[in-house]
Amino acid sequence: MTEIKILASRFPDEFLFGVATAAYQIEGAAKVDGRKPSIWDAFSHMPGRVFGGHSGDVACDHYNRLDEDLDLIKEMGVEAYRFSIAWPRIIPEGTGRINEKGLDFYDRLVDGCKARGIKTYATLYHWDLPLALMGDGGWTARSTAYAFQRYAKVVMARLGDRLDAVATFNEPWCSVWLSHLYGEHAPGERNMEAALAAMHYTNLAHGLGVEAIRHVTPNVPVGLVLNAHAVIPATQGVEDKAAARRAFDFHNGAFFGPVFKGEYPASLLDALGERMPKAEEGDLAIISQKLDWWGLNYYTPMRVSDNATEGAEFPATKPAPFVGKTVTDIGWEVYPAALTELVEDLYQYYDLPDCYITENGACDNTEIVDGEIDDQMRLDYYGAHLSATADLVEKGYPLKGYFAWSLMDNFEWAQGYRMRFGLVHVDYETQRRTIKKSGKWYRALALEFSRSRSGTNAAK
Repeated sequence: MTEIKILASRFPDEFLFGVATAAYQIEGAAKVDGRKPSIWDAFSHMPGRVFGGHSGDVACDHYNRLDEDLDLIKEMGVEAYRFSIAWPRIIPEGTGRINEKGLDFYDRLVDGCKARGIKTYATLYHWDLPLALMGDGGWTARSTAYAFQRYAKVVMARLGDRLDAVATFNEPWCSVWLSHLYGEHAPGERNMEAALAAMHYTNLAHGLGVEAIRHVTPNVPVGLVLNAHAVIPATQGVEDKAAARRAFDFHNGAFFGPVFKGEYPASLLDALGERMPKAEEGDLAIISQKLDWWGLNYYTPMRVSDNATEGAEFPATKPAPFVGKTVTDIGWEVYPAALTELVEDLYQYYDLPDCYITENGACDNTEIVDGEIDDQMRLDYYGAHLSATADLVEKGYPLKGYFAWSLMDNFEWAQGYRMRFGLVHVDYETQRRTIKKSGKWYRALALEFSRSRSGTNAAK
């Protein structure tokens, strides 16, 4: 318990501890109350796309267990909940008719959080694009950016008065490169031109979304959640260091550059500019509007070496071996030092506002034994990364909060239900929730922080 007290004492009074989820991963109720399919509904029902043919049709049945799950968040002792809103519930075709029953659900969610004293951090887009928009090209079409702008207005007009903060997008790297270049996520394309179009129109949608949010709810802090990559060269050789710089520009700069500098990285434009859609006048000004905050999702470093193969596509890198000795059950290297170095680098390269760690956690598939889940590896991961976060706060970086991924086990995209990231175990047959050892530890940390903060305030 002393260790928890020491860790809790390292965070300032205004720091925020929370948990995070996403709509498609937990809600289920895929055909209920007017919701229509998203690209993930279609993708997960295509043979061979998702492990075991799993889908989000039922997931954690959160849609039907909302109060139970909000009670669970309250029980976890945290102050904030990060969740996403499902576009297909709100505007089922992506454009056109608004579905009041969808908005009603999020009314209940937000009101339920407020009634329990939980702060609400909403994300407007966590990958579940209404399937109907694929008829126009989905994220490869400029029109989707304007459809998103309207969706943002609709959501904020209804919920904005009770939101503590809102993010436009979650991890555009995934919905751009992983989804349109590497083919691993919906819609499953493997095409550089499609990916570059999705990159620019997603960035544009973010900017248009910021405009919409500020117009409707000027007092709600607006941000963007990015899974920035901690790119580490395999060696200190000239070739590998140059490869790491290219990888940084491709994986981070494609989003940080336009949003925080009003420009795409020069190396990306030199290599791929002719294949990008033409940016219209004013696009980069829309994209680069000042944000109130940004979110960092971090799990593992990206180690790269130079790919000297003739004709290798930019950024022309190859994966390099891990250095950390521990690997999580999804196969990701555990290396907390990369989180520290990443934040330091990003604040050096870009003029960034306040930051929240909006996702961090580990896949640990330890199962229930005699009613307990002894997921020590995950607990150790949290301890090490929270310590790294505290180090950054102590160095003066404006880290304002930490959201654990995830509140509960859920649909892990192409991995289906075989990978478990939850602080709470979900039995998918019975939907029973069981707090894991790591969850009890995180709860104890959050409660200790709350107690010590109250004591500090009382002393003042």
